[in-house]
Amino acid sequence: MSVTNKGARGFTAHTGDHGAYWLFQDPEDRIANNPGITVDFRAFGLATGGLEGAERHFRDCMDAFGINYAETQLRIARADFAVDFLAPWFEPDRDALVVPPGTNVTEYAGVDETTTNAIGARVNGLRAGALGNRQLGIYDKRAEVIQTNKMGWLTIWNAALVEKGKPQLDLSDRDQSQVWRFEMRLGSKQLRNRFEMRNWQDVHDIIGDAFTDALGRIHYTVPTTDRNRARWPAHGLWQQFEAVISNDLLQNCAGVLPSDVIEANRAAKMRDLDALLVGIFITRAAISDVSGDDFDDFMDNHVEALMRQAKEHPVPVEDRIGKARGKYRLT
Repeated sequence: MSVTNKGARGFTAHTGDHGAYWLFQDPEDRIANNPGITVDFRAFGLATGGLEGAERHFRDCMDAFGINYAETQLRIARADFAVDFLAPWFEPDRDALVVPPGTNVTEYAGVDETTTNAIGARVNGLRAGALGNRQLGIYDKRAEVIQTNKMGWLTIWNAALVEKGKPQLDLSDRDQSQVWRFEMRLGSKQLRNRFEMRNWQDVHDIIGDAFTDALGRIHYTVPTTDRNRARWPAHGLWQQFEAVISNDLLQNCAGVLPSDVIEANRAAKMRDLDALLVGIFITRAAISDVSGDDFDDFMDNHVEALMRQAKEHPVPVEDRIGKARGKYRLT
């Protein structure tokens, strides 16, 4: 394990390419609203040990560090699922992406993910969405491996090829070794806010539902003349991507449908608003010198007064309800 100072407010520790990158804040000089410990699991460890290996590494390290913690203190900030395809014939096409309205889509031409500006430059990747929410990345993994010298991926690819009785890759021959990575990334808005993952058990139970939902919102397709992009057929590589996620995360699904999440969010919002209304009525009663015994009558009379006030408003009630409904899209 290597340990490095992180300025004056903490330090970092690296437990190897099959481990994790740890960021510790100085407990006496913490940055407000930031976690005391942040753990970023390395891709090689996840590729070879999976989710179970990551959890085991986390718990072993926390024990070795002598750090006591409760499951309720954990926060799930990000989860990625990647599939590598040997596809020399493929090149990402921005027009083939079907994404929700307002989603930012970027082309880039290198590992540093700089936006493509040059006309005719070969597109090395696409990125759609935001890391804090939901993001799809499709990029040239072979180029990244060569540029960053992460040859561990070549070992993993060759092992998979040998297992299938196929020849190993020679990275010097692009036409024979072009590997594209399809990677779905979920941020805290999905993991914590929408699917309410709070600990390791939650991740084991429903991470598959979260990725299944994401795959239903972003697609990589084969463009046709149909003006309705939603009807474009899924690209062959995208079909394989969906199949791998569905198979690998089958045991990590609770069968939570997006509609279930929407209804849960709706019920939670209604409870919050009801609690707010009760508090407002109690405050209004107190200001009006209403006693506890008279509170029921006060409520009945005041609701009638509010109904009259709503009807007398220059904007019709139906229009105001429609505006409020548009504001609260509980997804």
